[in-house]
Amino acid sequence: MAALPAALLAVAAVCAGDAAARTFPFGARTRAVNDLGNQFVPFHAHLWDLLHGRAGGGVLLNWRSGYGTSLLPDLGTYLTSPFALLVAVFPRERIDLAVYVVTVLKPGAAAAAMAVVLLRQRRGPRWGAAVLGAAYALCGWTVVEAAYNPMWLDGLIAFPLLCLVVEWVREGRRTVLGPVVVALCWAANFYTAYMATLGAGLVLLVRIAVGAGAGRAGCGERGSGGVAGRGTGAVLGRAVLTVLLGVGLAAPVLVPVFLGSRHAYPGWTRRFEAAEWADVAARVLPVTYSFFTPALFLGAGALLLAAALPFHRAVAGRERGGWCALAAGVVLSAQWEPTHLVWHVFATPNGSPYRQTFVLAGVVVMAAWTGVAAGGWPGWRPLLGGAAVLGAVAAGAAGSALVSGAAYGLFGGAALVAVAGVLLLRAGAGPVRGAGSGREALSEAGPRGDGLWGAGALRRAGGGRRSPRGAGLRGVRRGAGLRGVRRGAGHGRRVLRGAGGLLLAGTVVVPGAATTAYADRERPARLDHYPSWGAAHDVRAAAVRGADGWPGHRTEPGRPQLTGNDPLLVGGQGAAYYSSHTPEVWTRTLAALGGGWTSHGRSLQSLDNPVTDALFAVGARWRDGRLVWNAQRLPLVTVRPSNPRELRYGASAFRNQELLLGSRVYGLPSDGVCPVGHEVFAWAPDFTGTARLGGGRPVELRGGLPKRRAAMTPLGVQRVAGARVEWRGRGAVPGGSVGCLDRALLGEAVARLRAGAAVDVRVDGDRVEARLAPGARGVAVLAAPRIAGWRCEGRPAGEHLGLVAVRVPPGARSVSCAFRTPGLRAGAAAGALAVAGLVVAGFALRPPGPAGPAGPSGAAGMARASGVAGPAGASGVAAPAGVVRAVGAVRAVGARLRRARRPYATKTSPAHHRAVSRERGGAA
Repeated sequence: MAALPAALLAVAAVCAGDAAARTFPFGARTRAVNDLGNQFVPFHAHLWDLLHGRAGGGVLLNWRSGYGTSLLPDLGTYLTSPFALLVAVFPRERIDLAVYVVTVLKPGAAAAAMAVVLLRQRRGPRWGAAVLGAAYALCGWTVVEAAYNPMWLDGLIAFPLLCLVVEWVREGRRTVLGPVVVALCWAANFYTAYMATLGAGLVLLVRIAVGAGAGRAGCGERGSGGVAGRGTGAVLGRAVLTVLLGVGLAAPVLVPVFLGSRHAYPGWTRRFEAAEWADVAARVLPVTYSFFTPALFLGAGALLLAAALPFHRAVAGRERGGWCALAAGVVLSAQWEPTHLVWHVFATPNGSPYRQTFVLAGVVVMAAWTGVAAGGWPGWRPLLGGAAVLGAVAAGAAGSALVSGAAYGLFGGAALVAVAGVLLLRAGAGPVRGAGSGREALSEAGPRGDGLWGAGALRRAGGGRRSPRGAGLRGVRRGAGLRGVRRGAGHGRRVLRGAGGLLLAGTVVVPGAATTAYADRERPARLDHYPSWGAAHDVRAAAVRGADGWPGHRTEPGRPQLTGNDPLLVGGQGAAYYSSHTPEVWTRTLAALGGGWTSHGRSLQSLDNPVTDALFAVGARWRDGRLVWNAQRLPLVTVRPSNPRELRYGASAFRNQELLLGSRVYGLPSDGVCPVGHEVFAWAPDFTGTARLGGGRPVELRGGLPKRRAAMTPLGVQRVAGARVEWRGRGAVPGGSVGCLDRALLGEAVARLRAGAAVDVRVDGDRVEARLAPGARGVAVLAAPRIAGWRCEGRPAGEHLGLVAVRVPPGARSVSCAFRTPGLRAGAAAGALAVAGLVVAGFALRPPGPAGPAGPSGAAGMARASGVAGPAGASGVAAPAGVVRAVGAVRAVGARLRRARRPYATKTSPAHHRAVSRERGGAA
């Protein structure tokens, strides 16, 4: 079994690298950088709450973030991986450890899947498949980029799984399981699954082009039987149908995600710029780091075997050319803008522009495997050619600033060790002359032929046939000769194979661990980073939990923020929200009210302001290390007078708050000096620096549009007449940047609105019901952003300055609104159609039972031989097809067991003498 060693090698390398860098959980260095700390850890914490019934809502609506946002798109983007469910078995305060375990297990699963698909493509040395599977999982893309974007790692698993589906499609098998695997991959993470699907399609084309389905004898191809006679068009048609059915099965997840992206704030757009070729070559080496270049690193053993393939003459020229052309084409497609857009769903991503690099790693590993499995471990000539290719790559990297002496030393040393390991494996295998092709094939089998180094290699070398039972002396000698080679490997060759295998594994594990450690140290220095769960999290989470009064009031986890998604991480119901699906309506509404953001409008910050706290029913807020209560708040549903004209926000955040409140509460002094006793607020969205009221404490503002927007900030109470706001920093300070809040006016405005507001509000998951005061008239406003999916009183909800609104009919005593995720019904309908299509395809595309030229064979033939009637048995009664297949399978298993018990007919065995005596006596 190659899958388990591959997974263990990958997991061990990642953990060793993290431990060497003293990164969490092996040391004090945080690994919660960028999106890992801002998104993945908080979203997994919310998943933990959902699984334990503590989320304060259902799976459709997230009441914690952004004062009410759609949850299904976020689940489909971040949390639908089967591995995500593992967080449920950890304590909530150990959520960072839970995410780390999930992140480490995914490369292990990818390594195992790749080892399986390699052996499915061709029979070959199992240890070689394990090492190459681990090399794929430890590629630079994994340990440098995807390590802090765990959802991408599902694509790392998806590529080998989809290549396994490719093998099923070629053989016309698994017509039901194939689409199910496609659906699982796309549901886990559609973005990288799309790239993996493109890569698997290219692999299918290469497999067809090199004649993999021709059923050539002696080449070690798996599953070629039964494929002959099926045209290329039929194979491609099955492939397209499999993908369409699989995507259709995943539609209940994909359609809400797609529509959530359409309703999201556009964020950052940039034009693709190809990396310098010297930097591309540098990223092939270990211990390099760069955000805007492709992480092409792969273990030296895998690179050497792949680079040796063009010079490995024991492999058919068509196969060498096909795999080398595919690898070169994928490299070039990453550097050309039109194909770059195809890889990235026709949009240059906001971050790293080379997110498809894992597909290239998989293609290179498959090319390396083709050389080993089809031609045996390469000798001196192909190894020298491969070493020359790697040397040219290293020379090309000399002009890059990304490489160092350590990178060259580790790369060169690992390459030399890889050469030694391959030569030891070749020497330990022993040459055997192949009968079918006339080329030298190397046996990787152990004494039993199916040990660690591979099963069936000697059978491939000798044409793949066993000596038939009762054969003549010549047949016995031929079979005995082959089995003698297998058994004669001896202790010395086993030692050589073991040493070579360990060296080859070391060329993958050691550079992989070193690159992991290097990236662990570089990321916190280059990217924003956040603390792992600690005492500060415990204190804030306990305070927020103790003040919870939802839906009577919201509890804001407040500022300073620990992450961009504090409401998901520590609890409460806040304005902050960071996601790929941050609604455009909420981003624009919060910005108009004075809110701030980072990540080009995708990461919204909590707004610490008494007016917005009153408007959004915030009754408690964490501020500067303690919980602060707020009595001047409104209920979740208020009633506003009808307005014949449409209200729109203006340029001033102070006036926009007053517009939503319906009363004047701010003074905007032209000289920037507030009256004594008023609270002073500073608002300068594009300013970066500090603002200070007189001799008070300076408060930081972090602007810099469009990437960052500084939030409106309280500066304290004006206590000294004539004290001004001092600005120190850079960026524009607009007119009207100082607002003077009169608390008495705010209290009066809140009292007026509360008098006509809802007297009781009930929230049940995605449904809100409000009982109104007698005589209520006008428009009922729910303090939640009017995102797509809200319906009130059976109709699409209205909008009041970005919030959910519904007109109150005369005499109405209550109103109700419900949220339904856009695309949920359409996705469910598409999924149902896909299920129906899958059932039809399962019956229509079932492959017929094979029949040999001399008569029936396979399960049906065995069943008829055993007296079980087939479709039209001798007795005239047709037996069910399931019974026929079951009986045939039982007889096949019995035949295998009998062959396993039969002793080898060696010259010294009694079986040999019995065979010779039968031949001489005419029994043969």
